[in-house]
Amino acid sequence: MKHLYTALLLSTVIAMPAWAEQPQDFLTRFAAQAKTDNAAFSGFDASHGEQFFKSRHDGDWSCSSCHTDNPAEPGKHSVTKKDIKPLAPSTNPERFTNAEKVEKWFKRNCKDVLKRECTAQEKGDVLTYLLSL
Repeated sequence: MKHLYTALLLSTVIAMPAWAEQPQDFLTRFAAQAKTDNAAFSGFDASHGEQFFKSRHDGDWSCSSCHTDNPAEPGKHSVTKKDIKPLAPSTNPERFTNAEKVEKWFKRNCKDVLKRECTAQEKGDVLTYLLSL
């Protein structure tokens, strides 16, 4: 019976997908990069993140154009009208758990909003804001 239990446990572990990351893992990475980019980096700021999220930058859009002023609520893409699940991890625990998706969407959305990629400081400020909701 003990061997059966061990085999069952082992097969379950092997079949499990890779461990999901947590939002804090991304903050740690963004902080390391921000410190490399700017030796004076002293941490992320949720109020800066909120301002960044809601502001129209050099383009026509802001993050809130699609994700709404309350990213704990569902959004809708401004052009395609495709539904977007809430961005805040408090209401959508799937957010910020996959490095490939996080990098893909930051890259795409920052280029849409800013016409460039976001800095590590900007990503960290926005994520800090989203985690405060």
